[in-house]
Amino acid sequence: MSLLAYAVTMQLKFCFTIILALALAACQDDPDSMDFRSATSVINGVKTYRHSEDGKPTTLDPIKASSNYSSLVILNIFDTLYTYKYLKRPYELKPNLASSMPKVSQDGLTYIIPIKKGVHFHPHRVFGDGQGREVVAEDFVYSIKRSFDPKNAGSGTWLWQGKIKGLEDWIKSGADYDVEMSGLKALDKYTIQIELTQPYPQLIYTLAMAYSAITPREVVEVLGQQFGSQPVGSGPFILTEFNSEVAFFDKNRSFRQEPLDIISEGYDEAIHSHMNLETLDGRSPPFIDKLEIHFIRESSSRWNSFTKGDEIQYTTVPKEKHNTVIMSQSPLTLHPQITENFNFRYGMETGFVYGGFNMDDPVFGQNGDPQHDAKSKALRCATRKAHDWNQKNRAFYFGLGTVFPGIITPTVPEFDNTLADDSITVDIAGAKELLSSVGWNADNLPIFEYHVNGSVQNRQNYAQMRGFLSKIGYPSHLIEYHPYPSFGSFSKAVKNREAPYFFMAWTLDYPDAENTLQLFYGPNQSPGSNSFNYQNPEYDALYEQASIMQPSPERTAIYRKMNKMVIDDCVLISGLSRNKIHLWHKNVITYPDRQVLGGGHLRYVDVK
Repeated sequence: MSLLAYAVTMQLKFCFTIILALALAACQDDPDSMDFRSATSVINGVKTYRHSEDGKPTTLDPIKASSNYSSLVILNIFDTLYTYKYLKRPYELKPNLASSMPKVSQDGLTYIIPIKKGVHFHPHRVFGDGQGREVVAEDFVYSIKRSFDPKNAGSGTWLWQGKIKGLEDWIKSGADYDVEMSGLKALDKYTIQIELTQPYPQLIYTLAMAYSAITPREVVEVLGQQFGSQPVGSGPFILTEFNSEVAFFDKNRSFRQEPLDIISEGYDEAIHSHMNLETLDGRSPPFIDKLEIHFIRESSSRWNSFTKGDEIQYTTVPKEKHNTVIMSQSPLTLHPQITENFNFRYGMETGFVYGGFNMDDPVFGQNGDPQHDAKSKALRCATRKAHDWNQKNRAFYFGLGTVFPGIITPTVPEFDNTLADDSITVDIAGAKELLSSVGWNADNLPIFEYHVNGSVQNRQNYAQMRGFLSKIGYPSHLIEYHPYPSFGSFSKAVKNREAPYFFMAWTLDYPDAENTLQLFYGPNQSPGSNSFNYQNPEYDALYEQASIMQPSPERTAIYRKMNKMVIDDCVLISGLSRNKIHLWHKNVITYPDRQVLGGGHLRYVDVK
């Protein structure tokens, strides 16, 4: 059989598999015949809410909170100085442990941040009386220092590396926690001072992230590595049990009393009135007595648990259930049986899914040799030209995803909707010509390793990718599937530069395009956030120029130029932002959110 015939056969088989799966889903789950029930949430006066996530945390230690799953749990155990208003869109920061927004010097280099008095850590045996001691400014200083202690290998160092005055000197002098860092001080018991080496407009955003969560030194020192599974913070919930399947929490009954002003939080009657959120106004969170977060990776198991009635009370709709839930796509209309039994919201994530190349790889990356680099770039660009985002959108996202070129996502202000879409357009002839122009052919093409977190859907993603590559003459036996048993092991392999090509997602840490642009900044290369190990002096210079600028048309122009550079170098195959349908039981009062990395909305959940 010829390569062309083989490719067509494989593609037809793949399409038939997807169509059959969707048809079976439609036949098996007719909403009119399904018995949806709401879980009992109040027993003997105790309110319990059961949340679900499609993955599990690798650790609950804030300095290693490199996934959405870890961040969500951590931000409900610990306090950060700032957080986001519950309902406000676009996102807006507000004080959390801080008592006000920071006082910033005119040159943008010095931040003075007062914190609230009378806030206590959760009870723990390490504290003298068994109760939690008061949180003080020095706890924040210690918590940031932890990330830069070489013994800890903190994964959030990219946020502050080279930005806090005296940081490098502190590390070189031995990373002694009792030695003062000139740019990070507790001026008194309740006042923090941060001095920067240069303006950093995103600093306040970082102080709302799990990486900056405030930890008690004496507990960390006693527990050591166990702190990642037995964390102690000062947040709204106290962790009572944690394993690979579920995390159980009790309400922190000593949590500070802060009545919720629903209007200040961004309440909009046109959007939120049918969700009963107005019943939360004037009350102090958390509103529930017990919280459970269930980690259910397989979508069918998560859906079954959600519809069973007495288990989880929130889920996003998995792709294989879209036919069950959706009546029409434009405008989006859900089946009446769904809307009668569940509340829902529909929205675009602030992140995206993409395929990335390791630019340090000896085959697909760059090594400085012009001939080698030309061949590897042609290989990357041809792979991208073969990729059919529209087909992926239909097959895996029910056509609800938003396909866009580059790395500036559609939900940030700097997004350019006029950018040419050449990088997301299928061009089989162009890909073949590009490969041929530098000497690639079916006899000398290298092994293409597809690295991914193992799952049924990712196995299907791989099969689709193999079909795409076969169309440009890539022998199928050279396209290898490399799954990992957990996201943690997959992430570790990527950070260790072991994956020539990887497929994954990024959720924005904060609503600024800088958050995705920093993924390609040379000094952030692995084990930092630049898992692509992309190094481009011109790009780095532009990043450094823009990183000290306040939002402006000039900064946006620089951002967009950087975006174009990454596209032109074929560093990744991008991208698609998922539009998700969130469902929750009618007896739950909430407005769930997974758009910006975090989980602060869980403190505002109530049940009836």
